[in-house]
Amino acid sequence: MTDVRVSPTLDAEGRRLDGSGRGAALGHWWGLNRWWITRIAVLPVHILVFAVIAFFLVRAVPGDPVLTILGGSVQYTQEDYDRVQQALGLNGTIGEQLGRYLWQTVQLDLGTSLYTGRSVAGELAQRIPETLELALIALVATVAVALAAAAVVVLRPRSWFARLLRLYSRMAGAVPQFILAVAFIFVFYATLHWVPAPIGRTDPKTPPIETVTGFPLLDALLTGNLEAFGSTVAHLVLPVVVMVLATTDLLLKILIASLEKAIDAPPTLFRAATGASRGTLLLSAYRRALPPMVTMSGVVFGHLLGGAVILEALFGLGAMGGYALEAVNTKDMVALQGFLLVSAVISLILFLVVDLVNMALDPRRRPGVHVGDA
Repeated sequence: MTDVRVSPTLDAEGRRLDGSGRGAALGHWWGLNRWWITRIAVLPVHILVFAVIAFFLVRAVPGDPVLTILGGSVQYTQEDYDRVQQALGLNGTIGEQLGRYLWQTVQLDLGTSLYTGRSVAGELAQRIPETLELALIALVATVAVALAAAAVVVLRPRSWFARLLRLYSRMAGAVPQFILAVAFIFVFYATLHWVPAPIGRTDPKTPPIETVTGFPLLDALLTGNLEAFGSTVAHLVLPVVVMVLATTDLLLKILIASLEKAIDAPPTLFRAATGASRGTLLLSAYRRALPPMVTMSGVVFGHLLGGAVILEALFGLGAMGGYALEAVNTKDMVALQGFLLVSAVISLILFLVVDLVNMALDPRRRPGVHVGDA
């Protein structure tokens, strides 16, 4: 009779009995997924760091905000001063102030605006969708223009249009958005009268947009308010054009360089040798050229978001731009503090998405993966 012996750590079918098999499976799962889990896990830490930065930035603003609220030279009592100081969260030591601020932030309490008397979180929640809508529309348009322009440069490199696009890409960041905005308002509104007056998101006589999602353009479409939809589009055309012209060169410069490198890469040359179509070759090159552009898109969105805040003031669109301007003019440090923190959170979430998309497009960018493994 054959002597069959079973290892004390294995059953008859070879499965481990000491639980290390499950540990190995868990370790394998962690190795495959830690590239996105770790990125999400550190997001609260980054938000905490930016909250501390916003706290000290606001307190670095010159002047006494308590005196600003009290009216400067107007007579006031010490009780009035102490009351406003407490409302601002400026009573106690700097450590106590920071502790209260961080505890309120964890509870999603950004305080009460001293200028409007309303919740900062509530006011920002109403205004953020409008600013995000403008920035997202500009980002989509910027990416689309950059993709199309790069294809023209790569496929028709000797044409005059391609040379003009190359020259434009070398001007990356040379012209600020607000300068273009002022020039375009003068030309297309004041001189040519091609666009409506920059005094709001819609014409004064336009029916109000019923709030569904908070994004005005989308809400107008969802509620069937076509008049408000058309008016909103007309008022957003010029700001979007300004933002696209001011930022597309950043993406185009990187995308052209990445595409030219990808086209000369061995995988593309191999596909060309096998008789692949031009469209297939271009798609293959785009896939390898996109990660640097995706990364830069996150930076561009940050520029667009900051530019949207400025352009909203120039075009009278209100939203976060108007809120930030009011907070600065009135030295409403509670509102300004909340504005800085929310802007940082939006940027951090965007860069997290960019990071995850990049690692999904190119596994070699994931932690623990070496070039030879991909």
